[in-house]
Amino acid sequence: MARIPATSRRALLFGAAAVSSGALLTACTSNEPTNQEAATDNAAPVADDKPGKPVTIGFAGPQADHGWLNAINDNAKSRAERYSDVTLEITEGSNDTAQQIGQIETLINKKVDVLVVLPADGKALTQVGLKAMRAGIPVVNLDRIFNTPQAYRCWIGGDNYGMGLNAGHYIGEQLKDKPNARVVELAGLDNLELTQQRTQGFDDALKNYPNIKKVARQAADFTVESGQAKMAQLLQAQSKFDALWNHDDDQGVGALRAIEQAGRDDFLMVGGAGAKSAMDAIKAGNSVLKATVLYPPTMAASAIDLARALGQGKGVGGLAEFEIPSSLTLYSAVVTKDNVDQYLPTGFI
Repeated sequence: MARIPATSRRALLFGAAAVSSGALLTACTSNEPTNQEAATDNAAPVADDKPGKPVTIGFAGPQADHGWLNAINDNAKSRAERYSDVTLEITEGSNDTAQQIGQIETLINKKVDVLVVLPADGKALTQVGLKAMRAGIPVVNLDRIFNTPQAYRCWIGGDNYGMGLNAGHYIGEQLKDKPNARVVELAGLDNLELTQQRTQGFDDALKNYPNIKKVARQAADFTVESGQAKMAQLLQAQSKFDALWNHDDDQGVGALRAIEQAGRDDFLMVGGAGAKSAMDAIKAGNSVLKATVLYPPTMAASAIDLARALGQGKGVGGLAEFEIPSSLTLYSAVVTKDNVDQYLPTGFI
């Protein structure tokens, strides 16, 4: 994330791209012009902004019952509208796995060129991903991963472990000189693997700071109401602590309400995901919220870019290979007052 300017998300794919998957790009130089000419002649065709082969992309995602999910849909639609050669067939979002499977099967029957799928449940939708791939329709699996790589051509998504890791390192650096520092954690739904990964990353980061101890943890459910209720419980149980990591900015709205109602301002708070409301609060600097760790919904825009490249048989600018990568993991940047203006345009509502 920190390597991808918010003002130009096309950088993920085109030209002067910085690919957040951790791909290391190396360049070779030579004094022999014939070698340079040979490299140019053999360069892989890459997708760019110029109109190319028409591509019909089918997009299927879950119901937009959360700010982040709504931003996923908006990012996909707005990205597709940028390209005159892209037709987007988008389904009505559903959290019902049977309904989403049916919607994807309809797109398969329509013979779309490429599918972009954010599954309501990756395991439950694996078979329909396999069906599309066997029908010759490449699948871009968005975020919630299918059970087998055979069900997709490319996976792109966020880094839940990295979110926790970067949140922990940010808090650790703020408190590294404070003896016996105490931190608390407001997690998301505990039955979700992503929540467990975020907590694991956070705990692993804190191991680098022996002066810091996590003294309490509560699990909310990504809603404003649950964030307020669980944060109130944390505040009541912990009369003093130095930092809070909240996994999700939507539930963070409720957490901030509880904090304000309790009249507490004796600790710093780090959020998660990258909501505009969180970024606005960070910029204003008038609350305990000092940072948020991104889980960027702009991944949906990048998924459309990847699908277009697949449909046109092109690769990614900045990479030597003829094909797009099989997976791209996006970096979880820490947004603070120092860099919030860069990321504000990506904040979701």
